[in-house]
Amino acid sequence: QVQLVDSGGGLAQPGGSLTLSCAASGANLDYYAIGWFRQAPGKEREGVSCVSIRDGGTWYADSVKGRFTISTDNTKKTVYLQMNSLKPEDTAVYYCAADLSYCSGYVFGKSNYKYDYRGQGSQVTVSS
Repeated sequence: QVQLVDSGGGLAQPGGSLTLSCAASGANLDYYAIGWFRQAPGKEREGVSCVSIRDGGTWYADSVKGRFTISTDNTKKTVYLQMNSLKPEDTAVYYCAADLSYCSGYVFGKSNYKYDYRGQGSQVTVSS
């Protein structure tokens, strides 16, 4: 069993930055991929990014590549998503998710993928 507590988010102006955090606990996380997907009203769910805890392999959606950076702390139990150059279209509820798999677009990039675990979500609003 894995527990995920995601935090961060809030309001930012276009071009601004925000950081999301996901604190994971419970099972051995070594073989998990942890990342975020987002859900905006009236839009399809979108995978954003993930990291493989075992070797640090990462994946980013094309829509955020070059603007968002995912990382872990030294304990590999907290994952961060640094979001720079934010755009209004980044507005959504962001959910931390964990899956017993290797981080890839095949997993996190699928809009209907059923992750093993997910957090409660954090609202990100980008508006002037």
